[in-house]
Amino acid sequence: MRTPIAAGNWKMNKTRNEARDLARAVVEGVAELEGVEVVVAPTFVAVPEVADVVHGTLVELAAQNMHWATSGAYTGEISPTMLRDVGCQRVILGHSERRQYFGEDDELINRKVRSALTHGLAPIVCVGETLAEREAGKTVEKVDFQVRAALSGVRAEDLDAVTLAYEPIWAIGTGRTASPEQAQDVHRSIRSLLASLYDVEAAGQLRILYGGSVKPANIDDLIVQEDIDGALVGGASLRADSFTAIARACARR
Repeated sequence: MRTPIAAGNWKMNKTRNEARDLARAVVEGVAELEGVEVVVAPTFVAVPEVADVVHGTLVELAAQNMHWATSGAYTGEISPTMLRDVGCQRVILGHSERRQYFGEDDELINRKVRSALTHGLAPIVCVGETLAEREAGKTVEKVDFQVRAALSGVRAEDLDAVTLAYEPIWAIGTGRTASPEQAQDVHRSIRSLLASLYDVEAAGQLRILYGGSVKPANIDDLIVQEDIDGALVGGASLRADSFTAIARACARR
């Protein structure tokens, strides 16, 4: 059975002191949980502080992005080796905000995915459609294309380090959430695609998270869906009580 993941993407929020306090509260709130993996992704400047807090606990540390190169003349960027050095175990890649605001395309995201795997970081790869694409009936077409592109060149033996996150763009930060049935339909489609790209066993093992205005009020209905393996949480991860409530719901799956 796939162990669910509750991952908190703090985005561009929290000072170093605030991030430290939030991390401590999360660590305390999930200390007794079993059957769930808990991940927090602070801003780059807060990563060292959070790394100190979560070290030796059940909480894993993720970065929100990375460059594909290990070093070089890339002003303002952070390399996978730097992330590993500071204690990151995972990295979020391909988030719709990176695609929309910073022009990241599928080729670049694939390059980052392969680099993360090469350097021992487990990527959480985000995919999702716009509202216009959903209304045009192109959700599966768009998401399938993104998954194929992100995993191009990724070997079957490396797939166990990969997590996918389906985040419909129209539900991110809007308060709107895909219905559990809508989310399950896309997750099922992704798993079917994985079976065709790799095999049924690999598809059955890879975890697919749902993201898009996830909160304590809707997580129970989402997490019981057969192919939803946890949540990538935005705004609700900025409060320890709401995020730990989501983690507890995932643990009850």
